[in-house]
Amino acid sequence: MKISQKGLYALQAMMMLARRYSQGAIRIRDIAYEEDLPEKFLELILLEMKNARMVESVRGAKGGYALRRPPSEIHLSEIIRLIDGPLAPFGDAEQLRSLIDKDPAHRALYKVFLDVRDAAAHILENTTLADIVSGPRGGAVKETKRQRKNKQKESASVVPMVVHGTGSKS
Repeated sequence: MKISQKGLYALQAMMMLARRYSQGAIRIRDIAYEEDLPEKFLELILLEMKNARMVESVRGAKGGYALRRPPSEIHLSEIIRLIDGPLAPFGDAEQLRSLIDKDPAHRALYKVFLDVRDAAAHILENTTLADIVSGPRGGAVKETKRQRKNKQKESASVVPMVVHGTGSKS
């Protein structure tokens, strides 16, 4: 399966909103900055997500975007299908079943493609935003751009201490 750059940006933005779910609406500028995403492109993606009722927008000084449902209720398959269409590069399940029936010479190949499609779909349909932001699959929690900059500042201000010995052996 191949996910477009737009699909990847959508997943990253949704993960950020999931991590900050209890904090209310997050400004597009903050999402773009922390996830290192192009702000104008992110606006279009979030508008599409809003039209699909996955996120909601809040106007005003404390405005921005927030998940419309809890992260545990938003599956990766929903996001990918919205942005990139079918989950498999071989077409949808019905197309593959049709090929299996119509092309006996290549039936075994199409069955493998259908198995791959079904396995990928099963994983994506059973993985929520909550699953990936909490890291049960062994993934590390993503370090934001702001956290990386702060870490760089801290390490730049640390002066290494060098201790010279007397050279005598005990």
